Amino acid sequence: MKVVLFIGSHPRHLFVAETLQKHGFLNAVVMEKREEFLPAPPPGLQELDRENFIRHFADRDAAETRQFGHSRQLEMDPEAILQVDYHNLNSKQVKDWIDAIQPDVVLTYGVHKISTELLASFPTYAWNVHGGLSPWYRGNTTLFWPFYFMKPNWAGMTIHQLTSKLDAGAIIHHAVPELVRGDGLHDVACRAVKQAAEDIVMILHKLAKGESVQPVPQKSSGKLFMTEDWGPQHLRVVYNLFDNDIVDRYLDGEFGHHEPPLIKAF
Repeated sequence: MKVVLFIGSHPRHLFVAETLQKHGFLNAVVMEKREEFLPAPPPGLQELDRENFIRHFADRDAAETRQFGHSRQLEMDPEAILQVDYHNLNSKQVKDWIDAIQPDVVLTYGVHKISTELLASFPTYAWNVHGGLSPWYRGNTTLFWPFYFMKPNWAGMTIHQLTSKLDAGAIIHHAVPELVRGDGLHDVACRAVKQAAEDIVMILHKLAKGESVQPVPQKSSGKLFMTEDWGPQHLRVVYNLFDNDIVDRYLDGEFGHHEPPLIKAF
């Protein structure tokens, strides 16, 4: 069974690739060069928001370094890795490369939207790994919003069919990590990535044994979060109101308890 993974270039993306490779489920990689991991705060912010912005992304870097290491390198045949950027992710070069491999499974995680033309060359098993629980948290920054709404147990990952509509494909599986006392927002996000990587391996084992996976259409409308929905001012809730201890407060019962209706492939 040939598996091709489209990934971004951040440590969390490479962690997923390494996990698949370790279990024998990775034949080739298309890696998109992503933006800098520690962005500079935008100009014109109030000092409070500037400090929160710096803290937020510094905390993300620290959490991902703890969980995934500062830098990772895939130990694969260089010819099995195609390096791309945003502008040629959907190019003829990529399509021809995929056509030559003829994969049985294509997974995407951390890359920009796949074009309809490239999508047409993918096999039946073509899935996206989305950092957020769909359909409730689709779009961008979707591991942040559950904390903003004081629902950290809704922070997770969705494996869904790739379609021309963003994060709208039928759901294969939801991966949700265990909440650990003392964890902040980014710790939970890292645990979600690790849980998703483990769960993908389990799903691929099913396919390798000839077992089927039943996609479940997304019936609830949920919410599609756009890039412009998030601003540094939203960080006030996480850091100034709760000092990033939302997990502990949730575990103490302060926010009530409402479990997401998860879809599982196994």
